[in-house]
Amino acid sequence: MTIQISSKIFSQADLHFPKQLKSSLSTLLAHSTDCLVLAYSKADLDSFAGKSAKTKAAPAGLLAELDRLLGGSVSRAQAVGDLSQEQAGTCTLRAESTWSGHGVKAKRVLLVSLGDESATKARDLSSYAKIAKAALKQLSGGAIENALWFTPSFSLGNQTQSLAQEVRLTIQYAGDQAYRFGVRQPTMKFKVKDKADPFAHLTFAGNDACAKDLKTAVAQGLALVAGMDLAKDLGNLPPNICTPSYLGKSAQGLGKKTGLKVEVLGLKQIEALGMGSFLSVAKGADTPPQFIVMRHQGGKAGEAPIVLVGKGITFDTGGISLKPGEAMDEMKYDMCGAASVIGTMYAAALMKLNKNVIGVVPTCENMPSGRATRPGDIVKSMSGQTIEILNTDAEGRLILCDALTYVERFKPKAVIDVATLTGACIIALGHVHSGVFSDDEDLVNALSKAGKASLDTVWRLPLDAAYHDQLKSNFADVANIGGRPAGSVTAACFLSRFTEKYKWAHLDIAGTAWKSGAAKGSTGRPVPLLLNYLLEQV
Repeated sequence: MTIQISSKIFSQADLHFPKQLKSSLSTLLAHSTDCLVLAYSKADLDSFAGKSAKTKAAPAGLLAELDRLLGGSVSRAQAVGDLSQEQAGTCTLRAESTWSGHGVKAKRVLLVSLGDESATKARDLSSYAKIAKAALKQLSGGAIENALWFTPSFSLGNQTQSLAQEVRLTIQYAGDQAYRFGVRQPTMKFKVKDKADPFAHLTFAGNDACAKDLKTAVAQGLALVAGMDLAKDLGNLPPNICTPSYLGKSAQGLGKKTGLKVEVLGLKQIEALGMGSFLSVAKGADTPPQFIVMRHQGGKAGEAPIVLVGKGITFDTGGISLKPGEAMDEMKYDMCGAASVIGTMYAAALMKLNKNVIGVVPTCENMPSGRATRPGDIVKSMSGQTIEILNTDAEGRLILCDALTYVERFKPKAVIDVATLTGACIIALGHVHSGVFSDDEDLVNALSKAGKASLDTVWRLPLDAAYHDQLKSNFADVANIGGRPAGSVTAACFLSRFTEKYKWAHLDIAGTAWKSGAAKGSTGRPVPLLLNYLLEQV
């Protein structure tokens, strides 16, 4: 299923919330929709409850005006305890009221509680996310096909959070709720397990005052969801379909749909570049490796680009250092770093981002065979550094290091690599935060800020020089593993040896790129993080 998202701007004269409640609510209710979505605060409820208790206080506020227009519907809901003062509480009112004489065309009104706005915890973006999810859940799965979401009523009033953040986040969650694997894959056959959700169109309403911000945010949110959906699709596809060649063709297909310039290098070109480390991983597989370069030229000519590098192991057996069989099917997700970079590049192109961004994806399979690299082999990377491969299951860093050397030619403003790199990161951070490693304070701060703005969060882990001692080799410049202690840290330290000529950060998304169990599937992370980071770059 897919959901259509749009915006509708009402004239400032007709809609000026909350100062002109009467004209505002009348205009909204006169709009033909299955459901008008409004948020109310604890203060609104307290004021209305006072009116319901027949105090001498004059009826005022959102709920009182809505009650008048709907012929007492709010009062009846209050009387039976349906109006909640708890944050994210919901109440649906039947709003067809030709009998009320107010020209109401909306069929329903969904009221969503903001809770106590005076409480500090009620004024952050995570609280807004809870509220938005509650509202979207009520819109889904019933008879509602379209809804009008009155954006200004949902503002939590925090100066640090913008309408754009709230709208993008709402669209992101609407996209998550609507996502179904298989919709865009005609080669897949599925039995229908659940009925299609009729909820298919969400319109964000605003007025002249927020028109520009609202339209921009909706366009950005749509691009974000398209990028996330693509990342999810690529991650969820089975490894017999989503091969390195498939990723290359998918990237080329995006080039035809958008303004992206795409180049896909094959085996001979990779050999000519001297990427011995990358090739050491690919040599055990029958499927050839690919090296994908995607360029979005949205900034000024000559402007230093931001480069995103994604790990693209389309299936990881561990090679000769074979993984245990349990849950090995989930190793199709070892290309989620690549999927997120491709998805981010697609979204950047769709929103016509005014930045120069380059996406680079080294992709191959890691398979055991008579040709496969053995533990103890020594290979020469593109940088000239030699690597003793002590464990062939530590392969992601081996393909990334050559890609990180390759991107030096772009003279980048910053480089961010994205990889499902280590199980140790899952042990450290679970499935909440992605790990971020960097010695550049500004880059770490920017990524942390972007994570908070998208609720696609990161947590900084160390990159101290002392950890490099674990990577010493008696026979080569560096070993590819440093033992069990601090496994995610030593993996990042390994990569840092190939990034000395530019600002760099490493994102370990092993714990956040997909879910296991009954909800198994790609999450589309960290596309929201990367897009919010790109949007904030000057």
